[in-house]
Amino acid sequence: MPDLSTNTGGIQSPNPFWLASAPPANSGRQIQRAFEAGWGGAVWKTLGVPIQNVSSRFAGHTIRGVQAAGFTNIELITDRPLETNLREIAETKRLFPKNPIIVSLMVETEAEWREIIKKSIDAGADGLELNFGCPHGMCERGMGSAVGQEPAVNERITGWAVKYSTVPVLVKLTPNVGNIVPHGLAARRGGAHGVSLINTIKSIIGVDIDRFIPLPRVGNLSTNGGYCGSAVKPIALHMVAALAREKEFGLPISGIGGISNWRDAVEFILLGSSTVQVATEVMLRGYNIVEDMKDGLHEYMRTHGFDRIDQMVGKAIPAYSDWGHLDMNYETVAKIDADKCIGCQLCVAACHDGAHQCIHPQQDTRVPHVDEAECVGCNLCQIVCPVPNCITMTPVDNGHSPASWNEFLHEGKTLRPKKGAH
Repeated sequence: MPDLSTNTGGIQSPNPFWLASAPPANSGRQIQRAFEAGWGGAVWKTLGVPIQNVSSRFAGHTIRGVQAAGFTNIELITDRPLETNLREIAETKRLFPKNPIIVSLMVETEAEWREIIKKSIDAGADGLELNFGCPHGMCERGMGSAVGQEPAVNERITGWAVKYSTVPVLVKLTPNVGNIVPHGLAARRGGAHGVSLINTIKSIIGVDIDRFIPLPRVGNLSTNGGYCGSAVKPIALHMVAALAREKEFGLPISGIGGISNWRDAVEFILLGSSTVQVATEVMLRGYNIVEDMKDGLHEYMRTHGFDRIDQMVGKAIPAYSDWGHLDMNYETVAKIDADKCIGCQLCVAACHDGAHQCIHPQQDTRVPHVDEAECVGCNLCQIVCPVPNCITMTPVDNGHSPASWNEFLHEGKTLRPKKGAH
C-alpha cells in the first residue's frame, strides 16, 4: 500500500497536497474545510501589516474556449487583522494537529520579522514561508519580489528568519528573474530549510478594448498582476528542475504553479518537489479536487512500484540535460494510423505552413501521406491531431551511432545528414 506521507524541510505532512498561500487559505474556517476534504497541509495567506485591497482584483485568460486557463490577481497580503489570523491559526491547529500549517510572512525590518515570527510560532505554526515573490503592490513597498530579485537581500532576510525561528523556514522564490539558481542558492546560504516556487509571474492578462483599460479594471486604471493557473505550469516545472539538478543546492522543494490534477503533481514530484501547492484550481473548482488528486497519485504509485513519495522525488532529473548533450543522431518519423484518421487534414496544414512540408493529402483516401524521407520528427502533426494516438512518432534505425553536439565538436563524432539537404 503506497504511503502518501512526505517531509519537506522537516515539515511532516500526511500527503503532499498543500493549499498555497492565496485566497483559499485566507481564514481558519476555510483551511479547516480544506483539511476535512483531505488536504495534507496549508500555507496561510501571507501575514504582515494589514493592508487595503482593491476591487476588482482577479481576471482570467480564455484560451480556445477554456476559461481561466490563465489567471491573474492584483490582490495583496491579508487584509484581516493580525490577531484574528493568529487566533484562527491556533484554533485550526488544535482541531487538526496532524496537518501542518505553514504561515506565510512578509514584513520589512528585522525587528518586525522577529516579532511576527514569534507570534506565528506561538500560535502553532509548523513552519514559515517567507514571501519573496509577490510581483505587484508589495514590491513597490520594498517587499515581495523586490527581495526575491536580490540574492544578497534574500540571504540577509532569510538569515534573520532562521535566527529567530524554532520551526523550519521555507523561502518562496519569485519567477521574475533570468535564472532561478542564484536565488535558490541565496536562500540556502541564509540557512533556509527548503524553498517553494514559483510565485506568480508579473503580467498584464488583457485589455478592455472598449474602455481602453488593462484588466482587471479598478475604476479607470489597472496595474500589472501576478499570472498563475494551468498556463504557467511549464515555467514552474523548469524552475523547479533547474534547482533540483543544481549540485550545490540540495534543499527540499515545495512545487507551485499550474497544478490542477494528479498528473501535474506527479510531474512536479518527479522533477524534485516533495510537496505541491495548489491555489488557482481550488479557486475555480473548490477544495474537493484533492480527492481525485490523492486517488490518482496513489494509483500511479501502485502501478509504478513506488512505496513512498521520497522514492519518486527527482526521479526524472537525471534525464534533464543541456541541449548540447542530446543525441543528434536519434531520429523519429510520423506514422498515421489509417483506421483512426478522420481526414481532418489539420496535420497537412500544420506541416505545410508551420513545419517541414512532408505530409501531403491524397486524392483516393482521407488519410494523408507522410514522406518519411523528408520527415524530421518535429511532433507538430501529433500535437495538432484531434484523435488520441492516431499519429505516433516512431524511432527509426538510420545506421548512425549516437552523437551529441558536444561530442561532434570535441571528439569528431559524425552527425547524420540533414533531411532535405541535397
